[in-house]
Amino acid sequence: MTLRPATAADIPALSDLGRRAFVAKFGHLYSAENLAQFLDESHSEATVAAQLADPAMKIAVIDEGGKLASFCKIVRHSTLPARTAAAAPMELKQLYTDPDLIGRGHGARLMDWALAEAREWSADEMQLSVYAHNPQAQRFYQRYGLAKVADITFAVGDHIDPEFMFAGAV
Repeated sequence: MTLRPATAADIPALSDLGRRAFVAKFGHLYSAENLAQFLDESHSEATVAAQLADPAMKIAVIDEGGKLASFCKIVRHSTLPARTAAAAPMELKQLYTDPDLIGRGHGARLMDWALAEAREWSADEMQLSVYAHNPQAQRFYQRYGLAKVADITFAVGDHIDPEFMFAGAV
């Protein structure tokens, strides 16, 4: 298992993994139209390429046996609503693992990487959005000192999901 920065060569695999992981976990919640629109906006190769080129975003991947197994996207300045007193919050945008490879420690490696990057950025807080009905993910983030600070929403097409904003010191 190798953790490394994403490269342009990873764009097709990042797009594919983002789509597959999202559909496996959440696809049943949405109409086909809303899901297709969201996947095209959030996980297209063009979106991933733009994110990779953004100097305010970092993407790390875990390569396992020559296959992209997991990834994490972070941004230097949080785009979430201001719900805490943090002066320099960063945001964890996505942390996805291939549905067939969950439970191998990839999430922990990527969280350690994200927290180290946040400290390097001199961020005073990590923020993220997590689906309100995903207690497994909530427990995972709580192990890293993050806690619910607000109720927010997340749009998938015209479907609005209840989300929790989590935050914690880095």
